[in-house]
Amino acid sequence: MKSPKLLLAVAGMMLAAIATTAPVETASAQSQSTASDVAPKVRNKEVPAKFQRRSVRFTTNEAPGTIIVDTNNKFLYYVEGKNRATRYGIGVGREGFGWSGVVSIGRKAEWPTWTPPAEMRAREARRGIKLPAVQPGGPDNPLGARAMYLYKGGRDTIFRIHGTNQPWSIGLNLSSGCIRMMNKDVEHLYARAPVGSKVVVIGPGSKPGDVAFKDRGIDIFRTIFGG
Repeated sequence: MKSPKLLLAVAGMMLAAIATTAPVETASAQSQSTASDVAPKVRNKEVPAKFQRRSVRFTTNEAPGTIIVDTNNKFLYYVEGKNRATRYGIGVGREGFGWSGVVSIGRKAEWPTWTPPAEMRAREARRGIKLPAVQPGGPDNPLGARAMYLYKGGRDTIFRIHGTNQPWSIGLNLSSGCIRMMNKDVEHLYARAPVGSKVVVIGPGSKPGDVAFKDRGIDIFRTIFGG
């Protein structure tokens, strides 16, 4: 059995290695309202370390199984229990496309088909980009490996939590309101969040007190030893 001193030493080294992932920073935003959904200017950018999936110490008044989306800081949290959550980096809506509210997962799909709304096709056509009416699922599909469709009152909101074939967009404001995740992360969340899961999106229009939560940083011992 490892001694307490050795465990503390290992924990200290882990804390130093991931200290730069503390959630107090706000990601730099590419939020130009004229940006394209499918041909943004920033390409091949590496995802910053702070947006990698982490186990965190997390306090909230929401029940386990709730998904909390913090669009300002570009994090999505899956509440696991008292003082526990998994934090994922996300990409969110650019200026004019942000939103907030309480919704739920109405349905889910693996390697989903993408059906761009008519407004998006018209918007991109004005930029000289022709979008398909329907694009089958696959590695080149903008929805990535998984999609969770967000419903309100039994009706599709048109917003989704989905993967992306543009992982460098994580941490940026580039979408038309959907929540983007790296494919490996959306697969991880998809396996844990069933249809009916509550999703709280904190963004433009949110009022202080709508949802109480605090990210208290990396859970060192769970990161090292699991559980």
